[in-house]
Amino acid sequence: MIRRWSRSSTPSPVGCSAADPLVGIWIRRATTDDVPALARIAEAAYVPYVVHMGQKPASMVADFAAHVAADAAYVAEAAAAAVGYITTFEKDGGQFIENVAVHPDRQGEGIGRALMYFAEQEAEDNRLARLFFYINVHMTENLDLYPRLGYVESHRVCEDGFDCVCFEKRITYER
Repeated sequence: MIRRWSRSSTPSPVGCSAADPLVGIWIRRATTDDVPALARIAEAAYVPYVVHMGQKPASMVADFAAHVAADAAYVAEAAAAAVGYITTFEKDGGQFIENVAVHPDRQGEGIGRALMYFAEQEAEDNRLARLFFYINVHMTENLDLYPRLGYVESHRVCEDGFDCVCFEKRITYER
């Protein structure tokens, strides 16, 4: 089962669905002690794209300490080790997902999907009806993944010199 740490640091259950739990994965707010692990995960997850992009993507050089300080970074843990993370926060009237990554050794286990679901829960908690993010056009695996998670391409932009595809998802929440 996926679990997350609530704002009070008391564990509470979280899951992709009742039929699709991940055993032994916890999602919790990142702390300053997690910053080096977030950087290592980003490096490992994004290094394959450097050749195609001609430079490191912004996700590899993110200011993780600033995200932690802003309470916008969350860690997926397994056996007390960070295996993935997401940075997400309210922006422009929606829940913005700035960065999500899973260590390559743990990819394909549903951890990334769980982190995306976590962002949906954050949007619901914040009473936001839209999630949005953008990814580099060279991340072709993800271009196929996000529509399967209910996201639709909204437009394309050039962001900080990178050609990006913008995705969004509308959600409903109980009032």
